[in-house]
Amino acid sequence: MAQLVWTLEATECLEQIHEYIAKNSPSAAINVVTGIYEKIQLLREHPRIGQRYFPITDREVREILYGHYRIPYLIVNDDRIEILGVFHGAMDIDRYLK
Repeated sequence: MAQLVWTLEATECLEQIHEYIAKNSPSAAINVVTGIYEKIQLLREHPRIGQRYFPITDREVREILYGHYRIPYLIVNDDRIEILGVFHGAMDIDRYLK
């Protein structure tokens, strides 16, 4: 089972998502953040479940989806996965990942 490591940027992304949604609905914010967190937990057992992120070819960066959110992650090795961020699907994540 792989260890999941959240980068500082990924942690900040999740906090910002929570803050934005919580302005209108604190319970919805908790549900979305919990759903994202639970989706990411799947990577422990199935690290290659996400599609390959081909703009980056020198490292194994993949992404999974949760609702409107894209969650890029780096497979460092079989024992370590780094969560790189959590981005709304409308965002241009290329500028954050390169």
